[in-house]
Amino acid sequence: MMATIELEKAPSTMSLYYRAVTGKKAGKMQGDTLPTIKANLKGVCADLKKLNQYRKVCGFPVSGSLPVTYPHILAFPLHMEILVNPLFPFPLLGLVHVKNEITQYRAIGNQEVLDIECELTGPEAVSKGLEFSILTRVSVGGKLVWESTSTNLYRTKQGASGAKEEKKKSDTFSADNMVYWDVPENTGRRYAKVSGDSNLIHLYAVTAKLFGFPRAIAHGMWNKAHVIGALDEQLPNGPFRVSVAFKLPVFLPSEVQFLYANTGDTIEFRVKDKKGEKPHLSGTIQAL
Repeated sequence: MMATIELEKAPSTMSLYYRAVTGKKAGKMQGDTLPTIKANLKGVCADLKKLNQYRKVCGFPVSGSLPVTYPHILAFPLHMEILVNPLFPFPLLGLVHVKNEITQYRAIGNQEVLDIECELTGPEAVSKGLEFSILTRVSVGGKLVWESTSTNLYRTKQGASGAKEEKKKSDTFSADNMVYWDVPENTGRRYAKVSGDSNLIHLYAVTAKLFGFPRAIAHGMWNKAHVIGALDEQLPNGPFRVSVAFKLPVFLPSEVQFLYANTGDTIEFRVKDKKGEKPHLSGTIQAL
């Protein structure tokens, strides 16, 4: 099965969430692979007002080229179009964002016109269920300038048959720098406003409790963006890749530790709880 969605403009994420809530999903695949679902949108340009709000919420400088995480915001409605498509078998609400990798081949101007292509791939059987990815490619004038792989987990009660045994690796990371961040209670609502990601688990404690969380949790991509914003002056001048794994959720409000070490070609970082015991995020920035 295959579907290609050609969009003339970015759809409303609120309407997509409505489709996610009201649509019925089987919760299981037909066969061993997911259908090929693509979503494309040409002629995308960042809204400067929304972009400036995004910079403020995530801690990026007020000027400069497009933040490296911002194309993800522009592509997010396309991701949702794929996930609410009738061919996609899993319910959107309840999916867990576990990994995100972004490769930027050159800096993107704030008002450059972008063409965005997204494609569903997977799944891979893991101990907790099934992981699948959405590949995103951003081009300017036919030339690739940015791409990402955003990986989500669909949990299954018994895990997935044929799952590879996952060996836990000891974390040998040693930080050169550590700062504390206060993450306010309204972080999820502020990020939802600039990103369009209004999943109820991020907004209020009362709505998060509907999904089994004691309090609202920060968006993983806010966490990633906040890290990159904090490291803005240390980012490579040329092409680079930012890879992260999302660990335990950051409950709102919270105080967390941001730790990093810069070896020149690579910046390694962690976000942990206030005591430095529980991991929230780990990742690297690598010059290419």
